[in-house]
Amino acid sequence: MAAEDLVERRSIDVVPDDERHGTAFSQFTLWLGANLQITAVVTGALAVVFGGDVVWSLAGLVLGNLLGGAVMALHSAQGPKLGLPQMIQSRAQFGVKGAVVPLLLVILMYVGFFASGSVLAGQATAELTHTDDTTGIVLFAAVTAVMAAVGYRVIHALGRVASVICALAFVYLGVRLVERVDVSALLGDARFDLPMFLLAVSLSASWQLAFGPYVADYSRYLPRTTSAKATFWWTLSGSAIGSQWSMTFGVLVAASAGDAFLDNQVGYVVGLGGTGLIASFLYFVIALGKLTINVLNTYGGFMSMVTSISGFRGLKVLGPRGRAAYIAVIMVAGTAVALLGKDSFLTSFKDFLLFLLTFFTPWSAINLVDYYLISRERYDIPALFDPHGRYGAWRPDALVVYGVGLLAQLPFLVTHFFTGPLVEPLGGADISWIVGLVVPAVLYWTLAGRGAVAPGDGPQPERGASPTADEAPAP
Repeated sequence: MAAEDLVERRSIDVVPDDERHGTAFSQFTLWLGANLQITAVVTGALAVVFGGDVVWSLAGLVLGNLLGGAVMALHSAQGPKLGLPQMIQSRAQFGVKGAVVPLLLVILMYVGFFASGSVLAGQATAELTHTDDTTGIVLFAAVTAVMAAVGYRVIHALGRVASVICALAFVYLGVRLVERVDVSALLGDARFDLPMFLLAVSLSASWQLAFGPYVADYSRYLPRTTSAKATFWWTLSGSAIGSQWSMTFGVLVAASAGDAFLDNQVGYVVGLGGTGLIASFLYFVIALGKLTINVLNTYGGFMSMVTSISGFRGLKVLGPRGRAAYIAVIMVAGTAVALLGKDSFLTSFKDFLLFLLTFFTPWSAINLVDYYLISRERYDIPALFDPHGRYGAWRPDALVVYGVGLLAQLPFLVTHFFTGPLVEPLGGADISWIVGLVVPAVLYWTLAGRGAVAPGDGPQPERGASPTADEAPAP
């Protein structure tokens, strides 16, 4: 493949049929590789660090990964059908300009995940390069930005490599952990605590739901004929298996190691594996796993920034210099946050995950109800780029529902800086994400469903137009 073919030319414009390639299985390797990494290990560990036992923490994490992963995979299934990045589709619900409201929060998410990933990956990079953590964070961020600038093909290639190498490393680490720890004793000490169980569910559900705003970015190049069911199941299985594998390891490590793990997550995991060349390999694996997910975060952030600005400027295509500039902004912002927050990582990361969940569950609910139930998997694609077209500039109904969805969660929310008034009557359990899915879904269906234009009605693109201007056909 020539170098010019490797570098992606598309940004937020529709991928034409003659540029589509790959199979749904590519979603499995990408999301498996993206989830077999140190931050997912830390996420699982948080369920124990904040008071849960091993058995019910694992059960809660499984439930959250399946529930959140199913929502995330429903977004992934939209990619082959429409050939569009995920957040462009929000214009059908919020309006061409109104979509900027959730988009600004999505960009904040990308910066936050870039930062949290860079903290741990920077530690591994520093060990590999024999520098300090600050230098390691900066070096890691620079490599991430370069790979994100190359784009889609290199991202999927990285996912395939990471899925194999990281899986082998986690098998080895799992064997080493079982040799050191009495797993049966850990599993025998089960004590159900509803708030802690729901915390575990929330941690893994938020982990999965946070992929929702960009998951279709990585399925949009699949051929239009790709089965939606295949895309859904390969995405769900890769993401749920990878994250649960990492989180299970994190639970067992946190339960058995205590402060030794909390004081230095990367150092403890590597030390578990061995010294010398083995340690160097494990530092490389940690950096590789974080590189995979941070490239996704950087690429998604770039897409979201372009989508936000293009809604007001009307741009569809972005040149190489503009692409590099947007990616540089994400890299600089994420690196700055990483350097500022690297000394208080665990507490900050837990609150960050739950904070994100508050803002993205209403968006997921609105998007999925609109796509699958109201529009029935068909959008007028040219109108997504025209503020005077079918979807308008602003959609007050969706924006109101989104705001109500946010407010409805607050009484049930538990974070370090805010606890809702209904948390104590529930025994300290956080069920805000459930409220954030159900309330907006029902309300949006009630308000938007009544006045929805049925697929095939209203202004349509001309038949015979190019694939990039044609409406996505019904299945």
